[in-house]
Amino acid sequence: MSVDLHTHSNRSDGSDEPSELVRKAAAVNLTAVALTDHDTLEGINEARRASESLPIELIPGVEISCEWTPGTMHVVVLFLEPGRGPLQDRLADLQASRAHRNDRIADRLRRLGIDITMDEVIEESPVGVVGRPHFAAVLVRKGVVADIPTAFTDYLGNQAPAYVPRLRLEPEEAIGLARASGGVPILSHPHTLGHTSADEFAATYGRLTAAGLVGIDAYYGDYTPEQRAELAGIARSFGLIPSGGSDYHGSYKEGLALGSGRGNLEVPDGVLEELRTVHHQLVGAR
Repeated sequence: MSVDLHTHSNRSDGSDEPSELVRKAAAVNLTAVALTDHDTLEGINEARRASESLPIELIPGVEISCEWTPGTMHVVVLFLEPGRGPLQDRLADLQASRAHRNDRIADRLRRLGIDITMDEVIEESPVGVVGRPHFAAVLVRKGVVADIPTAFTDYLGNQAPAYVPRLRLEPEEAIGLARASGGVPILSHPHTLGHTSADEFAATYGRLTAAGLVGIDAYYGDYTPEQRAELAGIARSFGLIPSGGSDYHGSYKEGLALGSGRGNLEVPDGVLEELRTVHHQLVGAR
């Protein structure tokens, strides 16, 4: 049996409703699925209601972008419930920063000669968090670019002319807030960190482990089986749990399927039980 501990709905930058995502996960025989939208827990309650009539467990979660150079760092936090809490309260600040950033992106695109309004972008995501994939969808719809990857390359990516930075937490802050809220912090897709040597990765893993990191997305949708096995071994060597998931976004990331990623992903359900044990320990220590 397998699980998927990294997915996105249309409450952030995926295309599926939370309930639809859960139904699809059950249809491919996953025993559990984690909804980990960016900076928001808005879809959790809907996803949980859908799971209650299906043979699948819903793991509540979120994905946080952290301040990091030269690459990018994302931390998935599992077992984070909607409501009040140290990290939950901080999400409001992150969402406000996203809204301000979106206005600035729209302004930059207009300065580049593209006719675009925030109303059009919001139409792409009438519920939840609006982000760059929704801008990309508008650019595709208007014929400015051929597809979403090109929209990022030409306009919205980190080195592109309409890119605007936003508020990000320091890794230690994100990890600390997660643990204080009973959540389990996982380093996501470590290939985006921008490291070029094993020593750099080792230094980062050591730093984050000291801050309270619990796991690494070793079983990641875009990785080869060899990469997954190597990362799982690295995780264990640092006392971390090899977690993972597809990073499913529906039609916004074509070719990534729930549970199976590019077709050969399998996250053992035993990983979830290890993470659950840590969650119980964190809740008991509060």
